[in-house]
Amino acid sequence: MRPRVHLIAQRTGAALVALLPAAAGVAQDAAARPTFSSGYRFVEITGEELFANVCQGCHMPDASGAAGAGTYPSLIANPNLATSSYAVHLVVNGRRGMPAFGDMMTDGQVAAVVNYLRTHFGNSYTDAVTAREVREVRR
Repeated sequence: MRPRVHLIAQRTGAALVALLPAAAGVAQDAAARPTFSSGYRFVEITGEELFANVCQGCHMPDASGAAGAGTYPSLIANPNLATSSYAVHLVVNGRRGMPAFGDMMTDGQVAAVVNYLRTHFGNSYTDAVTAREVREVRR
């Protein structure tokens, strides 16, 4: 039995060594691509980037929402987004299962992601939110 275990370990080791050059290439490719924020504060600037890297994890890439361990509402043609201050308040302060992102985003980032949501996914609310309006909600 001992020689068989040794043979398996030897073959596994050889297979791993053969994969190292491919893994190194993946690491180099990953370094060339944009990444998620690495710290507590988000580094993404545009609403599209923020949605892709923060919001879509729960609300899905097409903003259709999801149900499972929790319920994540659809943002598609969402009438709750008609009132910009409501959306700003939710992003800054959170609600129920949605975490508060106010400490992780600047006023400009909050405005960018809210404006993105309000003008995409079947939403056509064109009165843009400003960083100043976000600052007012924080008070």
